[in-house]
Amino acid sequence: MRASSIKRSLGVNLTTKIKESRVLLVGAGGIGCELLKNLVLTGFGEVHIIDLDTIDLSNLNRQFLFRHEHIKKPKALVAKEVAHNFQPGAKLEAYHANIMDRQFNVGWFETFDIVFNALDNLAARRHVNKMCLAAGVPLIESGTTGFNGQVQVIQKGETECYDCNPKATPKTFPVCTIRTTPSQPIHCIVWAKSYLLPQLFGVSEDEAAELDMTENADNADEIANLKKEADTLNEIRESMGSDDFPRNVFRKVFETDMERLRGLEDMWKEREAPKVLVFDELQESSASTNLPDSNGDQREWSIEENLVVFKDSLNRLSKRLKELQSKKKPDDPEPILAFDKDDEDTLDFVTATANLRAEAFHIGRTSKFDTKQMAGNIIPAIATTNAMTASLCVLQSFKVLQNDLSHAKMVFLERSGPRAINSEGLRAPNPYCDVCSAVRGGLSVTPSATLQDLVEGVLQKQLGYNTDEISILANEDVVYDFDTKDNLPKKLSELGITNDSFVTVTDEDDIEQDPRVNLEFWIVEQTEPAEAAKVMLKTLDIPRRKKKPVTPEPDVAVVTNGTAGTGKRKREGEDELSTDGHTAKKVAGESAKNGDEDPAGESAKNGDEDVAGESAKNSDEDVVVINDDEGAILIDD
Repeated sequence: MRASSIKRSLGVNLTTKIKESRVLLVGAGGIGCELLKNLVLTGFGEVHIIDLDTIDLSNLNRQFLFRHEHIKKPKALVAKEVAHNFQPGAKLEAYHANIMDRQFNVGWFETFDIVFNALDNLAARRHVNKMCLAAGVPLIESGTTGFNGQVQVIQKGETECYDCNPKATPKTFPVCTIRTTPSQPIHCIVWAKSYLLPQLFGVSEDEAAELDMTENADNADEIANLKKEADTLNEIRESMGSDDFPRNVFRKVFETDMERLRGLEDMWKEREAPKVLVFDELQESSASTNLPDSNGDQREWSIEENLVVFKDSLNRLSKRLKELQSKKKPDDPEPILAFDKDDEDTLDFVTATANLRAEAFHIGRTSKFDTKQMAGNIIPAIATTNAMTASLCVLQSFKVLQNDLSHAKMVFLERSGPRAINSEGLRAPNPYCDVCSAVRGGLSVTPSATLQDLVEGVLQKQLGYNTDEISILANEDVVYDFDTKDNLPKKLSELGITNDSFVTVTDEDDIEQDPRVNLEFWIVEQTEPAEAAKVMLKTLDIPRRKKKPVTPEPDVAVVTNGTAGTGKRKREGEDELSTDGHTAKKVAGESAKNGDEDPAGESAKNGDEDVAGESAKNSDEDVVVINDDEGAILIDD
């Protein structure tokens, strides 16, 4: 019954294409759950779902496929199981994995007709964008933040790609503010999350992305002090796992450090000096205090409760790290613990530690719930926005399946303005975008191939590059440039360049001010031939980069039906959209997750054409007619 209704609505030809399609859904979070339901009920033939995240209690209010009994289970696997209840005959495949894993290579992406992005972070979005460009597969990108949402169709060579417009830069806080003069709860939270936690259980303070390590006049002294204190904290780490560990940490940061800051009398002429928190006094006053239960997450804990949680969370984290260290193999990297807003241990530590610091600096404390929102850069999600955005993704996929990109739209949901749903036509690729202007191809290499074979045999002799004016990036690391030639004799495999690796060649020749666009290729390993080149790449035409205009590009106003539109594309520095109502996660270099929270970065764009309820044109039956000038749906009786 449902299939016949869809056929009458969409037409025979489109319904057939939907049934025969093979699509990939990346992310099973807020938008992902809604989108999977829509894909299954619309009759998409084969849907593959990938997500590396597990289900958390905080997901249940908007990710409707999940229930309480699913907590801690993989999102992708549960989503597949539940979606089968909507359509038992649907062909679904699920992967509890990271979309950035090498097993999901260009060849794998090429097997899909459409890729739907329902991701939550910038790195994974950029990766999928790059893979779809390399595979030539259409990508439908989406994101939401609060009441706002966006859907974008991306097709290699025909439309803007995800990176054609700049994304917001991560927000950072000066070290001097975070370490010596905090004035807001967020300053204390960032200090606990991005300085103290990594210093005790993870990487050094230099790698904390939210701390501005710029060597300016304000920061210089504090950076020097920070490096000195690292040695002291390293000594304290030696007592990890003992009963004295929480006491040692507390005395260092809330007694010794506060005494030092109070001694800087010039700093406190116009504001109240911090107070010293004495461990033994708080220990005595909290002797009868119990750990707060989960019902207390939305209230501010007392100073005694914060001490109890501080000690307990330190012991939990110490035990976890010790267990990881005991299982470490000789060649494994040193284990660390990092903040995750869904990790109770790290969240408890950050909440309690930030509140104790807030107490010392006469700043208001925050609840565990509010700390999670601030530390995770979360904007509360709105389920209706996710549902509308997921529906718009499917409507745009109809245009893609019919090869009708001329009628596909960039669609926006926005609370302000005369209409809730607006759109604009898809734009041509940005000629200055390094990502979608890159020339791509597969590079066949043998096990004995060296970097010198690539640089001299392919790039210099075959493609005519000046090898003194190029840099080669592999796995996010520079393996070759003018100052790094020591790697030339090494085998590519020794440099981590193995099957399905991506290698980017950047032409940095500024003599003629006319360098080539980036060359990007993926590695295809082959057996050692008896008599053949060790590195083989078909001859490619690599055009020169277009020169950017000197004057900045102005905001673009959309004009529809002779009337200036309300929308302007957001510019660099503005908040970006996530898949689940969250702003972009602000930690640079963070491992990409294909889940739901802490999203990443899609530029919000406002259009002007109303696309409410838009559906695809029928190829066979004239039942639904789209008026693209007016953005309305007309029912033909």
